[in-house]
Amino acid sequence: MGLKNMSLIAGFLGFFFLQGLLVCTAYNVHHYSFIVKNTFFERLCSNKTMLTVNDSFPGPTILVHKGDRAYVNVHNEASYGVTIHWHGVKQPRNPWSDGPENITQCPIKPGKNFTYEVIFSDEEGTLWWHAHSDWTRATVHGAIVILPEVKTTYPFPKPVAEQVLILGEWFKGDVKEIIDNATVTGSDPKLSDAYTINGQPGFPNNCSNDTSYKLTVEYGKTYLLRLVSAVMNEEMFFGIAKHNFTVVAHDGAYIKPITTSYIMITPGQTMDILVTANQSPSHYYIATTPFSDSYAAFDSTNTSAILQYTGNYTLPSSIPYPTLPNVTDQNAADNFTTRIRSLASAEHPINVPKNITTRIFIAVSVNQILCANASCGGLGGNSRLAASLNNISFVTPSIDILQAYYRSLTGVFGSDFPNQPPYVFNFTGDVGNNTLYPSQGTKARLINYGEAVEIVFQGTNVGNAENHPLHLHGFSFYLVGTGYGNFNATSSPSTYNLNDPPEVNTFGVPKNGWATIRFFANNPGVWFMHCHLERHASWGMETVLIVKNGTTAETSILPPPANLPTCS
Repeated sequence: MGLKNMSLIAGFLGFFFLQGLLVCTAYNVHHYSFIVKNTFFERLCSNKTMLTVNDSFPGPTILVHKGDRAYVNVHNEASYGVTIHWHGVKQPRNPWSDGPENITQCPIKPGKNFTYEVIFSDEEGTLWWHAHSDWTRATVHGAIVILPEVKTTYPFPKPVAEQVLILGEWFKGDVKEIIDNATVTGSDPKLSDAYTINGQPGFPNNCSNDTSYKLTVEYGKTYLLRLVSAVMNEEMFFGIAKHNFTVVAHDGAYIKPITTSYIMITPGQTMDILVTANQSPSHYYIATTPFSDSYAAFDSTNTSAILQYTGNYTLPSSIPYPTLPNVTDQNAADNFTTRIRSLASAEHPINVPKNITTRIFIAVSVNQILCANASCGGLGGNSRLAASLNNISFVTPSIDILQAYYRSLTGVFGSDFPNQPPYVFNFTGDVGNNTLYPSQGTKARLINYGEAVEIVFQGTNVGNAENHPLHLHGFSFYLVGTGYGNFNATSSPSTYNLNDPPEVNTFGVPKNGWATIRFFANNPGVWFMHCHLERHASWGMETVLIVKNGTTAETSILPPPANLPTCS
């Protein structure tokens, strides 16, 4: 968890494109070595071996300045293939190092290695990296800290210290076996047994009180907490007993400060939080609890760490615990998320597309797929659980889509992902069974370079309605609007925020509601889009956006690296 990179080479001169403009910048180069291997752990009164990077859970932190570059050599000592994704890093013109398995690369085989070139551009704040092969990200993940450019500083008073806090999930069983079994049977994967903060379940979980993560603070000082949600399948409330805090960044971009006693964070999101140690010196619990707005089963446990003041004092008989919203409190979740606005200052400007040239409407659903001879473990044994975008449940190919696109290989994917659902229905009302069963396919949507894109995501009441945290690789984009009910093309856009919408890489489509994003298609490549609730991604709530090359070499995909993993 320390903020130390292995080596640094300064003095490179680089070029990258930002919102259509060629930018020249000097950048530093960092080198990391990731060893993916099984490591022994004890948690919750039991033990297991699980896949990690460099024997740590969470894994090591990557530390760079804005605009730097990192080369990460990943050595796979596991018994199966693995890839790594750099969540929220745009990777301009470089989809080859983006990481999703069989989308932009085939997996790194056991005993092999591959060096990722991670190109940072305008990101600043906290992002994260994680495995992107089945459910391996449950244990293979870590933070990315992107400091301001050299000789610049934060848009807030500099804190006395910084600390990464990673929220995760702990499974007593083998995670790969859990998802493999669910895939075979078509049933819901087994729930996790606990949540974690920096790898520890903490109070009130069994055999966890003495190993709680402890964050030491000094009275009167202000600290920057870099919060990452690596949780697999639940959104989370987070708070610190008797301490308000100020959220200053979200998904690697600064926001207008929000002072609050709690936040709601979805899987895949990151938030930067300023907290001042202004209470009587003592111990205070840092806690996180799930937020659930669906009928699906979920891990209802809590996890905690301890905010520990320095100095001499008598510990209370009972350490204060934060008061967090009820697990089903939709209003509390909305009351936080609707406050998020881009900083939109002269030093940190935004550029929201106003004249839209490409419009896409995507219905988001949880579905079922019928099984022959009642052979599945889904509902009643007659069907398997599934999910879809525009009623297409994504099928992952055996050859990665990027190579197929770059080399004009046929038969790997179709370029006919639709601009709208196959038919319009009352998305959030009585949907009936006629929308329950999706088609299956490997579909992509091609977009011309430079297009101003608007995508409306419509949550549906098909299957089990709930909030869906969606993530698009290769871009940060503006979340210009959200609402409940069916999107209305006439009235809903009047509610858009085009002045200071949050610039994000992961966002929630409200339960039985809609969300609209906008971005410029200025990053050529093959970019994955999927739900970050891992069970929904496993069921097919995914698709691919392909931004075609521009008219020059500088607006085209970079050539592939020489040592790209093979697909055989």
